[in-house]
Amino acid sequence: MTGNCETATPRVAARSGGGSAFVLTRGVVMLFAVACGTAVANVYFAQPLLATVGHDLAMSPALVGSVVTFTHIGYGLGLFFLVPLGDMVDRRRLIVAQLLLLMVALAAVAVAHDAAFLLVGMAVMGLLAVVTQTLVAFAASLAPPTERGRVVGLVTSGVVIGILLARTASGLMADLAGWRSVYLTSAALTALLALVLHRVLPRHGEAPPAGLRYGQLLRSTVTLFARERLLRLRALLGLLIFAAFSTLWSSIALPLSEAPYSLSHTAIGALGLVGAAGALAATVAGRLNDRGLSRWTTGIALALLAASWLPLAFTRSSLWALVVGVILLDLAVQAVHVTNQTLIHARRPDAGSRLIGGYMVFYSIGSATGALAATSLYAAFGWGAVCVLGAAISCLALALWALTQSRHARDL
Repeated sequence: MTGNCETATPRVAARSGGGSAFVLTRGVVMLFAVACGTAVANVYFAQPLLATVGHDLAMSPALVGSVVTFTHIGYGLGLFFLVPLGDMVDRRRLIVAQLLLLMVALAAVAVAHDAAFLLVGMAVMGLLAVVTQTLVAFAASLAPPTERGRVVGLVTSGVVIGILLARTASGLMADLAGWRSVYLTSAALTALLALVLHRVLPRHGEAPPAGLRYGQLLRSTVTLFARERLLRLRALLGLLIFAAFSTLWSSIALPLSEAPYSLSHTAIGALGLVGAAGALAATVAGRLNDRGLSRWTTGIALALLAASWLPLAFTRSSLWALVVGVILLDLAVQAVHVTNQTLIHARRPDAGSRLIGGYMVFYSIGSATGALAATSLYAAFGWGAVCVLGAAISCLALALWALTQSRHARDL
């Protein structure tokens, strides 16, 4: 892939409903990024609020822990059952409809007065938060091939920031106005974004596949995995890098809340500000992909991912080592993630939503597996075991990439 990716403003003409040309400006790309970050943040808001929510609704510790589980179950279901609809219906209408329904779900969570209502609301909220991936697929489809990597990188930077800053924002807002204010504020912002996106985005530039029904759409998602070797490999890499990512972020609060640091929840949440450096990797990786350097971007990033666990192993004795490790890990994960999405969308642009939705299912599996394994290992063997796990997963991803770099697989 070649092309000049130094153009100041990415743009491409798409046909809107009235037949006029739509220009994908940098401002519109930033709007995509903001919308993605806002939507995906809803999945992570609850993590620092669990104790407060449990006390308010008289929930047992085990039941409170299921709040996160229900949210991720909903998100996983949405990736498979909702995201592929972007290849079948008008994406602008789909995005706006999902955002409006997400607003309702957020409002329901905010007014929940018992555990059952809250858990159902969280599951529905997770289901609808996958609008993030519909937005990524839409942005990729609007971008010209020579600038698709940069556009995907910029939009993904919004996702990175949303994920990493969600915990910090929800903790601060809960301290100021209670946990319900987090979801009420998000509901209002989601409604505003729905209105803006309805006015700004074009209608689907391409006609949906002729005669493709919903059941066929879902089956074709599975078929794509059977046919596309690149998709299988990139999905497996996605599973591994997000297992490593989740290994760190699901367990890092444990050593930081203990001696010698004994940091507050707010201070621990602020670590997300350091991790937000990964947003820089998303944009840089996008540019490198536009220059045809996706193979080496992947290899170098996976090597950095493996190396990041060395400074992370010294977390208990040095916060600076932790900061260095967090930056390296987040830079690496986001670089590979952007490369994955850019390559799989380029392979079958007509099936972009199905490809990205299917790929993100593996992301969810990796995230859930890493979180469960890390917390279990920490309880049994401590922080050193967590770092060994993260390093092993990262080295496995690097070895997988290395094994595929044959003469016939260099585009993988």
